[in-house]
Amino acid sequence: MNERIRLLLNEVYEPAQAEATYQHICDLLERYRHLISAPKVINPLTERDVVLITYADTLQQKNVPPLETLYQFSVEHFKGFISAIHLLPFYPASSDDGFSVIDYYMVDPDFGTWEHIQRLGQEFDLMFDAVINHMSAKSDWFRRFLNQEQEYAQAFVTATPQDDLSKVVRPRTSPLLTAFTRPNGETIHVWTTFSADQVDLNYHDPQTLLRVLDVLLFYVQHGARFLRLDAIAFLWKELHTPCIHLPQTHAIIQLVRAVFDEIAPHVLLITETNVPHDENISYFGNGYNEAQLVYNFTLPPLLFYSLLKADATHLKNWINTLTTPSERTTFFNFTASHDGIGLRPVEKILPDEAIAEMLQHVEKRGGRVSYRSQNGNQSPYELNITYLDAMAIASEGDDLHVQSFLLSQAIMLALAGMPAVYIHSLLGTRNDIQYMQTTGHPRSINRSKLDANHIRGELADHATLRAKIFRGYKHLISTRIQQAMFAPTSAQQALGTQNSSILALQRGEIPEHMLCLFNLSPQKQDISLAHGGIDVLSEQHINSGTLALAPYQFLWIKGATLTS
Repeated sequence: MNERIRLLLNEVYEPAQAEATYQHICDLLERYRHLISAPKVINPLTERDVVLITYADTLQQKNVPPLETLYQFSVEHFKGFISAIHLLPFYPASSDDGFSVIDYYMVDPDFGTWEHIQRLGQEFDLMFDAVINHMSAKSDWFRRFLNQEQEYAQAFVTATPQDDLSKVVRPRTSPLLTAFTRPNGETIHVWTTFSADQVDLNYHDPQTLLRVLDVLLFYVQHGARFLRLDAIAFLWKELHTPCIHLPQTHAIIQLVRAVFDEIAPHVLLITETNVPHDENISYFGNGYNEAQLVYNFTLPPLLFYSLLKADATHLKNWINTLTTPSERTTFFNFTASHDGIGLRPVEKILPDEAIAEMLQHVEKRGGRVSYRSQNGNQSPYELNITYLDAMAIASEGDDLHVQSFLLSQAIMLALAGMPAVYIHSLLGTRNDIQYMQTTGHPRSINRSKLDANHIRGELADHATLRAKIFRGYKHLISTRIQQAMFAPTSAQQALGTQNSSILALQRGEIPEHMLCLFNLSPQKQDISLAHGGIDVLSEQHINSGTLALAPYQFLWIKGATLTS
């Protein structure tokens, strides 16, 4: 058995506790060994790997399970250019659009069944959410904890209002502790990082770790190739510490990696840590022992600001800092997801006045701003807006708006890493103000529920905004997956230019390289080429000399170089 597992357990628990837990993990692995079929050949990620992010019930049809609708629509519209689908939490849940999980082992019957998910997995690789920092206060696990059943007596984190919690990093304005009453009348205070309905699991208790490992192996058994570790930075709680990024958290992620390396080496871990960039990339570990991918959280706000100011300077400088510790690690690139545009990742990159400008623009475009609280002080945490509406910078609802949005996605797709595309970006969804007002949650602005047949009709009409966005986006991805220079580990450099409105990105090594040019402004901009080449997007030859880029124009030119 993997000795690395034993060593990692000793970093978290006392020796006797660690050894007992190790033996239980050995038993767990033996139980799942015949249930999990790892492929004989494990293929690395390539330029052809592109992930679609969606809720199970984003697309709906009357009297059809949403997972069946998703399957039908995905095969019709996404097959051939999308390789994997990230199904946001599809388990029974009590709040937070699935992130307050009641039962890890079930598919919400309102969505469908495990058979529906298995069918989807026959056409696409699948990513499941591992919501393992917390679960629902309405779950059976928490009920058994409140009842003080022996096996669950330590399953959740408790503290007292008298404890010094001032150092704890907060991602929300809600109280850190929530009072619950046991059946015997005793009041206890449970750690609730994200909301009163989301009670935090206690990994000081080895039984909790073992239960969670069983859940993760169950997901792999049911077809997960990727596991997204939700809010993982907060996993381990220790009084008088920030309770974020603690060494025990890293040790547990490394333990999960060691378990999968032993029984399912084809499964890739993705850490979701909406924090400043240098903290975020710590979850790569040494490049071989922790997450294979980390969410590139800095990209969405920094790209947004760069287009807002028509200035590529900050973006270019940041791109040239992007490295990963090994060829087995890469970034999970995205601009939009089910959440908003996080601001913490640019805290050390952009000045306060830049953040203020972004807030002003978002509110002007109908979006909202969410805040977090630290020791009584509130600060902006997240911008709630669709990325399409955020890109309404020079204009709104016309062809220039479409072009600026597609430019933002062309930059994301050109960067080193594996790209992830949110379904509402791909389908050109606007801010859903009505849904946000109905739910009372700012994030709902970007979580619309769509009538699948209505969307089919809009996509068939080439004059609609949805059709323009979808057609352009599909062309971008379909072109990208044919170019080896866009492989996740291919070389990358943002080049210096005399025009700050132009981002020049080189992928690959000369002479086998791609020069990607992006005009971030709503005005024509000139740039000089020493050598021309073929723009793979238009399949046209681009000559050397002065090149005039139209507003928000972008080119991927194979073999071209800039004039020095």
